[in-house]
Parts: sequence; C-alpha cells; structure tokens
Amino acid sequence: MLAIDWGNGLQNAWDDTVRFIPQLLLFLVILLVGYLIVKVIARIADELLERVGFDRAIERSGFRQRLTGSNIEPSDVVSKIIFWALFLLVLQVAFGVFGDNPVSDMLNDVIAYLPNILVAVIILIIAFAIAAAVREIIDASIGGLSYGTAVANGAAVAISIVGVFAALDQLRIAPAIVQGLFYAALAIVVGVTVVAVGGGGIRPMQSRWENTLSKIDIEAERIRSESQGAKERIEQRADERLDTDRSQDTQTEDTQTY
Repeated sequence: MLAIDWGNGLQNAWDDTVRFIPQLLLFLVILLVGYLIVKVIARIADELLERVGFDRAIERSGFRQRLTGSNIEPSDVVSKIIFWALFLLVLQVAFGVFGDNPVSDMLNDVIAYLPNILVAVIILIIAFAIAAAVREIIDASIGGLSYGTAVANGAAVAISIVGVFAALDQLRIAPAIVQGLFYAALAIVVGVTVVAVGGGGIRPMQSRWENTLSKIDIEAERIRSESQGAKERIEQRADERLDTDRSQDTQTEDTQTY
C-alpha cells in the first residue's frame, strides 16, 4: 500500500489558499471601484444627453414609437447601455486577475461584439430619422392631394425597411437568411414591375398614369384657387384694417379740432 503524504498535501492546499486570497481581494476591489466609476460615468452621460436634446431628436425621428410604448426616456436607455458596456470592461479586468479562465474568454467575445450593436443602433436611428424627414417633406409637398399621404408613408416604410436590413446585417444575425430576404424583396418588386409592364400592362399603366396626371391637374388647380382665395381674404382684411385705422385717425383729429 502507498503511504499518503498528508503534510505535503496540506502544505500545497495552504499555498494555493494564500495565493488565492490576495487575488480575490484584488478582484473585489476592482469590481467595487469599477462599479462606482461606471455608475458616475453613466449618470454624467445621461445628463449630457438630456442637455443636448437627445430625447427630442429621438422623438422627432419616430424611433421610440417603433421600439416601445413605455415612458422610458431614450437617454436613460443609452445611459444604461453605456453602463453595462463599461461594466463588462470592469469585469474583464477583474477576472483577468485570476489569469486565463473561461469567463475572461467569454467576456472578450462579448466586448468584441459590442461595436456591432452600437453601429446597428446608430443605423436604425439614422434610417428612422431620414424616413421621418422624407415623410414630412412629401406630406408637406403633396399632402393636399388624395394620394399624398399614401406616397409619404410608403417612402418612409421603404427607407425604414432598408435600415432594418442594414442593422441586421451589421449584427451578423443569420446573414445568409437576412441577405436572402432582402434580395427576395427586391426580386419581388422588380418581378411585379416587369410583369406589369411587359405582360400586357403597358396600356393599363398608361391609362392609370393619364388618370393620375388628370387628378394632379385638378388638385393643383384647386390648391391654386384656395391659395388665391386666401390671398384675397388677407388683402381684404388688410384693407378693412387700414380703413378702420384711417377712420379712427379722422375721429381723433376731429376731436382735437373741436
């Protein structure tokens, strides 16, 4: 039978414990100090975003309505994202005290993926902002026409869809499926157009186009008439106001003469 060396085993266990305790204390100190620093940075970022009008910009772009109907401010969401992104860096440094370990490897992968999430969010915000601006411009230009609102909403939806596909591609979520769906959507649009034009749809499209132009002419004439009428009403009110002022001045002069 082999003898068990209890002395060396206990000594090795004690040595491991002595080496581990300072590492554990350093881990806790890094975690606590890092948490406090990250908390302060996230709070400062939240205040700065509110001061520069970030919430108003997001509201104007329509991005918040597409995400959720809650009352959470966009600046609060961004500050929380900043907090957790920086806290992941703190965790990476803290677990690095113990040397190579699976947790550090996982944190490295997560941190390396964070820029993709940030770029995807920026792409969505820009796409929705552009979509909202295009909808407002088109609605202001031809909103008075019967089909103006539909054209404005269609353009905004098309831009938003392109932005969503671009964000998904940036996140690398099933890239083959995302690209396939995007190309399929383009193929559907092109295919419908080709079939409509080449498959005996030229005459119907020409007829509809002529009807559309006729409606545009009618609507344009109506808008011009309304504009002319509004201009005449404004001039009439200005003349009436001028006559009233003259009458008051005449009465004042007569009173002073008397």
